[in-house]
Amino acid sequence: MTPDAIDPEAVAPSVANLETIVSLSKRRGFVFPSSEIYGGINAVWDYGPLGVELKNNVKRAWWRTMIQDRNDIVGLDAGILMHPQVWVTSGHVGSFSDPLVECAECRRRFRLDELPGTEHLSQTDLRDETVTSRLGLVCPFDAKPLSAPRRFNLMFTSHMGPVEDDGNVVYFRPETAQGSYVNFKNVQQSSRKKVPFGIAQIGKSFRNEISPGNFVFRMREFEQMEMQYFVRPEEGAAEAFEYWLPRRKAWYEAYGVTPSRLRFREHAPDELAHYAKKAIDVEYRFPFGWKELEGIHNRGDFDLGNHAKASGANLEYFDQASGEHFIPWIVETAAGADRAAFTFLIDSYREEIVRDETRVVLGLHPDLAPYKVAVLPLLKKRPEIVEMCHKLLADLKRDMMAVYDDTAAIGKLYRRQDEIGTPWCVTVDVDSLEDGAVTVRDRDTMTQERVPLEGVKRLIMDRMAAVRP
Repeated sequence: MTPDAIDPEAVAPSVANLETIVSLSKRRGFVFPSSEIYGGINAVWDYGPLGVELKNNVKRAWWRTMIQDRNDIVGLDAGILMHPQVWVTSGHVGSFSDPLVECAECRRRFRLDELPGTEHLSQTDLRDETVTSRLGLVCPFDAKPLSAPRRFNLMFTSHMGPVEDDGNVVYFRPETAQGSYVNFKNVQQSSRKKVPFGIAQIGKSFRNEISPGNFVFRMREFEQMEMQYFVRPEEGAAEAFEYWLPRRKAWYEAYGVTPSRLRFREHAPDELAHYAKKAIDVEYRFPFGWKELEGIHNRGDFDLGNHAKASGANLEYFDQASGEHFIPWIVETAAGADRAAFTFLIDSYREEIVRDETRVVLGLHPDLAPYKVAVLPLLKKRPEIVEMCHKLLADLKRDMMAVYDDTAAIGKLYRRQDEIGTPWCVTVDVDSLEDGAVTVRDRDTMTQERVPLEGVKRLIMDRMAAVRP
């Protein structure tokens, strides 16, 4: 498997202006600025009623694919705070840093590789002390000279216990992966898994980013979905890498991302992380360019090998069939729940002209949509119609997220549900009182079907099952 050869200029983003998604997200309750009444806090966002449902659905879809549908991967939920030596051994204390430059005039600080004109710089260039002067890079705000780059460690620190001194320093984890490594023996022995097998986690991570931005794409507090696949050395890792690479890209496609907006990009030798022997990113064409969506990494035996040496614990795996003892190599798939949800949101957005009016639609996969169905009364002033709606709603809610809305005329209610991605609307009208049937409307085709009331839930569940990957 080789990285895709895609002309980066040939693929247009689903949404040309990021502000379109930012505005929709706040207006419809997907994402809000954190602590907004106090002016907000940079690069921290809160998920509203629809956003938390979308992100939870993304996490459920990932968990189903990575664990529920497989026999060789198990789950873990490790602590955010770990022994500080973990991060020394992992290399994060010494190597987890980005190149920082500072304006000599306004004292603003920037991540060097996020500045205009640095898009194609190699990692060697980014470590070059002369790069800012050599390329004539200046502050984007006042055009004044920038300092030479220096390394800025991205980990947040705190203190454990009542005394704040160097002996009580702890780190907020910058990744979930280390929890899987230090628990390798615990998980392997308790689950009785044989190599190859994986450990998967979803959890919060924290990075003190120099230049966060682009809405929820780069945040200081975010949620990861990572899987560590433990394999036999050398050949086993190469084989597992080639196995996971296309499958992780296909996962996004299966849940609705346009294939042409996805590509592979391999890391150059001087770009590889300190632990990686090979790394390829799945990138997506965001409104602000091609950016990493998920990384697949061959980490070799760096992690278990180093933790075994530093802790004195035996982290070897014993293969009973061959009688071999070895330190497993690791192939990692590292995705972000926030970036994935953001990508599904962007890629599902479309505007259509229907009867000379603009219809905004989020064509979210039904598994990801915040609400699966909306129950709507044609006449909210008819108590018997409203009562029928609420009985149907209560029945649907036992098996799926459903919502009732009577705050506008039926046409506006349809448009509102289209804009938040609800796949189906069920309308109860006057005829429903006589024939016991309701109208089911499809979001994508706008076709309507008359269905007996008692058959609505089965119809919706069958349709959801039919499109589930």
